[in-house]
Amino acid sequence: MKPILFAIAAVYAVMSVVTFFAYGIDKRRAERGKRRIRERTLHLLELCGGWPGGALGQSFFRHKRQKLSYMLLFACIVIVHIAAWIGGGWMGWLS
Repeated sequence: MKPILFAIAAVYAVMSVVTFFAYGIDKRRAERGKRRIRERTLHLLELCGGWPGGALGQSFFRHKRQKLSYMLLFACIVIVHIAAWIGGGWMGWLS
């Protein structure tokens, strides 16, 4: 594996764990009526590579799945990441 791909995979892994736990913390705070994590912060974590952890957190904690505006932006973030991987492969950066 190329060192850059290893580094990118490590970023995805770390950010996914962070994002997963952020979803759990936010869900717990919502249930207890405490101060929440801003949606903007959750989206930033997803954009920085944590979207797989965000997807798992949404399912595991049953959190944010019903809010259409949130899910639309989440879908856009996932599409941007997938397009970047496809584009990187097409440009030869990943081979």
